Amino acid sequence: MRIMTMSNNNKFGISSLSLAISIALAGSFASTQALAAEDQNISESVERIAVIGSRSAPRSVGESPVPIDIIDSEDLRKNGSTDMIDMLVASVPSFNSRAQPISDAATLVRPVNLRGLPSDSTLVLVNGKRRHRASVIAFQGGGINDGAQGPDISVIPGVALKQVEVLRDGASAQYGSDAIAGVMNFVLKDDAEGGSITVSQGEYYKGDGATTTIDGNIGLPLTDSGFVNISAQYKTADATSRSVQRQDAANLIAQGNMDVNDPAQIWGNPEIKDDYTVFVNTGFDINDSAQLYAFGNLSSRDVVGGFYYRNPHNRGNVYSVDDGETLLVGALNGDQSSCNAVPIPKVTDANGNILDGNVLTSQPYLDMLADPNCFSMNQIRPGGYTPQFAGTVKDSSFFAGIKGDIGEWSYDASAGMGNNKSTFSLRNSLNPSLGLDTPTDFETGAYEQSETTVNIDFSRSITIGALEDLSFATGFEWREESFEITQGEESSWIAGPYADQGFNIGSHGFKGFGPESASKNSRNNIGIYADVEGYLTDDWLLGVALRYEDFSTFGDTLNYKISTQYSATDYLSFRASHSTGFRAPTVGQENVVNTQTSIVNGDLIQTFIAPPTNPLAAFYGGKVLNPEESVSYAFGTVFEYENFFLTLDYYNIEVTGRLAQSSQIAVEEEDYDELRAAGIEHPELISAVTFYTNDFDTTTQGIDIVGSYETEFLSGDANLSLAYGWNDTSVDKYDPDTTDEGKVRRLEDGIPAHRGTLTWGQSWAKLSTTLRANYFGEYYATHADDTTEWGSEVADAAVTFDLEISYAVLESLTFSVGANNIFDQEAQKLKDGTLGALGGVYYESGPFDYNGGFYYGRVNYIF
Repeated sequence: MRIMTMSNNNKFGISSLSLAISIALAGSFASTQALAAEDQNISESVERIAVIGSRSAPRSVGESPVPIDIIDSEDLRKNGSTDMIDMLVASVPSFNSRAQPISDAATLVRPVNLRGLPSDSTLVLVNGKRRHRASVIAFQGGGINDGAQGPDISVIPGVALKQVEVLRDGASAQYGSDAIAGVMNFVLKDDAEGGSITVSQGEYYKGDGATTTIDGNIGLPLTDSGFVNISAQYKTADATSRSVQRQDAANLIAQGNMDVNDPAQIWGNPEIKDDYTVFVNTGFDINDSAQLYAFGNLSSRDVVGGFYYRNPHNRGNVYSVDDGETLLVGALNGDQSSCNAVPIPKVTDANGNILDGNVLTSQPYLDMLADPNCFSMNQIRPGGYTPQFAGTVKDSSFFAGIKGDIGEWSYDASAGMGNNKSTFSLRNSLNPSLGLDTPTDFETGAYEQSETTVNIDFSRSITIGALEDLSFATGFEWREESFEITQGEESSWIAGPYADQGFNIGSHGFKGFGPESASKNSRNNIGIYADVEGYLTDDWLLGVALRYEDFSTFGDTLNYKISTQYSATDYLSFRASHSTGFRAPTVGQENVVNTQTSIVNGDLIQTFIAPPTNPLAAFYGGKVLNPEESVSYAFGTVFEYENFFLTLDYYNIEVTGRLAQSSQIAVEEEDYDELRAAGIEHPELISAVTFYTNDFDTTTQGIDIVGSYETEFLSGDANLSLAYGWNDTSVDKYDPDTTDEGKVRRLEDGIPAHRGTLTWGQSWAKLSTTLRANYFGEYYATHADDTTEWGSEVADAAVTFDLEISYAVLESLTFSVGANNIFDQEAQKLKDGTLGALGGVYYESGPFDYNGGFYYGRVNYIF
């Protein structure tokens, strides 16, 4: 049996039965104390239980008809990273994420995936209440997450949590949209006394990425009938660099161009500054049958990341329009024929390779400078430039409600709001269409996601014929969400006087949002559900759920779920589930506008992301979005004997009309006239377009194995745990006009099919250690969305090890040291022929940190 010790918290005056039922309705965590211990000095222990996956009273992990992982706060903290995403990746093998070194807005909010499905296919709850989405959409999400818009769980600090419950099963019929892959419930601490302060410091073996985190938690009584629990975290992290000098930049320096940096671009983690978050959780007993509760957060962080280097000879529509044969020369009077072309000089190296010479010292360039009517962007950035992408993410939420009992019914009524705003800026860039008058720093606008949710839930025990004590639950939900695009400053989006001469429009690298992009779009929906669960016999549990939802934009949907568990013996049980599900397109996905820079075969291309009904998207096949639908099957077994626990589960998830960002569709020259007639300005400056579409179907299947064993070993307590996942996705159908074969391969093979974690925890009176081995199987590695043979390959399997050692100097003071990837296992390196062209060392799409080993120290004080 998986157990944990209970702290002696301040409890309220509600009966244990009503508390369990009401918290079940709220989705909050409840724990049942083991009352069998007669000696009060003996620490009590309870079975780990959760409420997600069931609307009845909380169930233990072993008694649940669906697979659930429970990670307590102590398990989360045994990791060098203080980022919640990293903590979960180390604890849940079917949960994956990756760092995004050069990925536009995705550097601000990292996309994640559970069971091989995108981040917005997993419903995220806090205290059982739906968490709002992030405003950032993952335009470069590593294949699986391309275009996903999930919640930003990195703002949730580990110090605020009692535990995390991860339901690995479809649950749309119970919780609504987004629960195709499963549900994650972050349960906030509810202590009414005590607290902790922790300071941690670490950096990578390479000597960069220094991270400092200070967090604290305090529980306070709210008279004798309530609590206020406050958690706060402040963090800073330096940037990392896993860069090599680009070949083209090195050649420019060799030819005498001293305005080129070494390295020309930084490829690594972004810098994070002033990252703070505060969570408050509170509850108050009005009387023995009613309790008020409220919780919320306020968070903010500043992030600065890098872009790719812009070569001063060949960057399209900035320095050249003919791939670097000649410079793009503008004319102040509008007549380019009055300015002579400036050819890029060529030189031959010792091996006979033809390379660019130094155009800055060539006579045609000097003649151009001498002509007051002519100009080139080399005059501002003679060594080229590497834009920096910066953003500020602000996040807030507040929920409040009342729960209790009225007669035989238990109820929970709540309302809440959430808001996430990302404000973008670009540094060290240009608006080439403004010519030499261009600024170099730009405020490019903002995305803002807002959500409001109202819930009322009821439950009671009912009898149907000979079946007694069936748990019946029903409820209603109203939800409204909006997505707003705020206009950037004029210089970031305006088409300057030289746009007609071939110069790019807007801040280069991330075009600001113009008046045509600024908008606010909203949607609301209602949901009604009913859920019945109970034992048909002493050994057979059966649950049935039905949910109806109606959306203001595209209609309604009806989904169901059936789950069951049969106890064959006291130690062995079998479980199964079948459900339908859906994921509604987000308001952001329906309306987002953006410009991103991608790299294919080493060349940068500018891609316009348009709403699917935008004239440009519609010209290339964009259509009104519909919800994606799913059908899930799962079955497994649970074995529990004394201190040994093992579960094995198989799942199969079919998704039809899957929502994702299309592949990049080239804007062809022969289409320019028709596009202009459709109202598209300057189509010649758009390399490609992409948009959201429902154009493919997938089947995802897998096996999860989770086991643990507790024993005495080496005169101490040992805990061994194993978590293994096999995941396979196949694309059953797709539209080749909007989804290319490279994207299909990334969907099928972009994450390791095999992922495993083996953890050994050992503890004595004052000393404890945790050793974790992480296995990552083969996967299809790509760099910056490049699925060509040049920029991709099958990456090797790898194993990393994490180690932490803690010593309690005093009962309340603990020192810890440790390292993630202690043996500095390298991520998959780029091919030799691509290293210098891309300026990086490793593929972006790796399943573990490409920065290498990370060591840290931590001091924790409990009061």
